[in-house]
Amino acid sequence: MQPTFVLVHGAFANSFSFAPLQAELGLLGHRSVAVDLPGHGFGASYPHAYQAPQDLAGLAAEPGSIKGVTLADNAAYLIGILERAKRNGPVILVSHSRGGMTATAAANARPELIDRIVYVSAWCPVRLDVGDYYTEPEMATVDVASLAPAMVGNPAELGLLRTNFRTADTDVLAALKAAFLADGTDEEFLAFLNTFQPDENLDAGTSDDRAQAATWGRIPKTYVRLARDVSLPPALQDRLIREGNELTPDNPYDVRTLDSSHLKWLIDAAPAARVLGELVTLLDASDGS
Repeated sequence: MQPTFVLVHGAFANSFSFAPLQAELGLLGHRSVAVDLPGHGFGASYPHAYQAPQDLAGLAAEPGSIKGVTLADNAAYLIGILERAKRNGPVILVSHSRGGMTATAAANARPELIDRIVYVSAWCPVRLDVGDYYTEPEMATVDVASLAPAMVGNPAELGLLRTNFRTADTDVLAALKAAFLADGTDEEFLAFLNTFQPDENLDAGTSDDRAQAATWGRIPKTYVRLARDVSLPPALQDRLIREGNELTPDNPYDVRTLDSSHLKWLIDAAPAARVLGELVTLLDASDGS
């Protein structure tokens, strides 16, 4: 039966960012579903203060629908999607960036719903909680402070993370482009930025949400490295791969590499679609077809 690719977005993103990839997958004959996690897509909040002319004081205080959404909520929602997709045949779960945490939590809970799990420069914590990796040597090149001016409000008071992606501050825009799309044009960067939503949930999971050998470890897995990613550097991607392989030495990652920043692979999506399409062959080989 034809597999379904289930695509899970990263922080501040939504299903819209997968449109070019879905088009390329469709043209290769593959079926895909792009997920909007709770509080994302048409469930997102766009405060009136976010519109032009912006009211930054108001933006720092207005509530958002994603407040209180947890990683467990995201995983439960994704599991519901996986259950529906599995009725139609094999499922290849693909996650990007922060979406890897949700994919991992779902895989820990319901491995039987996933025929292959794919991380595209995505978080799959094994030895540490996600936040703790930021103090490790592999993340030393990431300049988190350069992105701080884009943040709005107090997360503890808002109950969410809020970023002003509609800022006109050229220094902030330059920092965002350098972090996520240095290999893209200014036009591509601004177009992508306008697909982002201002709010993201606070819950990055705990040690209970790290990859579990008994469940997650049973699923065939692929890691697609992004060689030009400076927000989740190749050194950190390689560490996650290494730790995953050490956790399940009999089920190591199938590793692929794309010459891309954190976001460029979603804009020029044909190479990524070809890599994902090759994974269908691996499914056929595993069932003896």
